[in-house]
Amino acid sequence: MHGTAVALARSVWKGPFFVHFPGLAESIKEGKAIKTKMRSCTIMPHMVGARFMVHNGRFYLPVRVTENMVGRKLGEFSHTRKPFTYRLTKNK
Repeated sequence: MHGTAVALARSVWKGPFFVHFPGLAESIKEGKAIKTKMRSCTIMPHMVGARFMVHNGRFYLPVRVTENMVGRKLGEFSHTRKPFTYRLTKNK
């Protein structure tokens, strides 16, 4: 049996993909957001409480890191597509 797609995304011996964010500790203390385009960065336990502005291809969307997000990617919380809404025509 194969694992899920999340488990097979990267080899275990390579470890998680992580980017060093300068000023992360100050950001957590002061509540300032860090702008980033690194959607593929894995959320680590020391990042809990930080605020990020994650680029979705057009805008920077706010993401606040919680304990439930540890081990996932930043890009999972910055959606790239708008939700579809059906509008009636003008005449009705």
